[in-house]
Amino acid sequence: MVVFEYDKTFDGLLSCVFFAYEQKKFPDLILSASDQKPLFIDEQYYVVTEKDKSERVWKGLEKKLSKFAQNMMLSVWLSELPETTMLLFRYIRKNIDHPKGIEMNFGDDDVLRIKDIAQQVGTDARKLVQFIRFQETADGIWFAPVSPRYNVLSLIVPHFRSRYADQPWIIYDTIRNSGLYYDTHTVQEISFSRKDFIELKSGKLNNEKVSEEEAFFQQMWKEYFQSITIKERINLKLQRQHMPTRYWKYLPEIQ
Repeated sequence: MVVFEYDKTFDGLLSCVFFAYEQKKFPDLILSASDQKPLFIDEQYYVVTEKDKSERVWKGLEKKLSKFAQNMMLSVWLSELPETTMLLFRYIRKNIDHPKGIEMNFGDDDVLRIKDIAQQVGTDARKLVQFIRFQETADGIWFAPVSPRYNVLSLIVPHFRSRYADQPWIIYDTIRNSGLYYDTHTVQEISFSRKDFIELKSGKLNNEKVSEEEAFFQQMWKEYFQSITIKERINLKLQRQHMPTRYWKYLPEIQ
């Protein structure tokens, strides 16, 4: 059993690929420091993340893979599934070793799994764009709490940066306690203190933190939603198909 330990970053994974070919040691497992390690390990290596080496691996993949396949790999990484690290390592290795790459080899289980996970992540990002609801805070920032299944905030930024280019906003992932703040010029990663995070996780800001008009508009939105509802035609099964219940938590009209 050969085990690599790394810093759980994408550059770290690419550095593991470089290290494996450099040392001619290919891992059975790639783990982070927080992961539980197997009882029996024959060889263990700590791989230091080196930007220049990770870039060399990525440039090599760019020669083998289409832009679409490269984006699929990044989407798989954002899934944060337990299988992700070894799945991507095997996929990268197969593409390096094959003269023309294996991007279109759908008889390969790893290729199919990469495609499947990437589609799930893409769907999660598209649903998030549809169901985000912003609240205007007292200091004029538009705030939206979200709880995506996957770590997809980076995928939806281009849409909101284009759609709300002249408005400062925060989209905050309450599962991962991290968010993105747009100040009308640049996007920055942010996180809140534990005290503030507990309140934010509920999705409803207290009256002191929202603008004077926010509560009024939320109430208007709820009344509009109720007024267009035809009780005799309510179809909860169909509603859940188009608006999955896991997105309801932060929708004022559902609350």
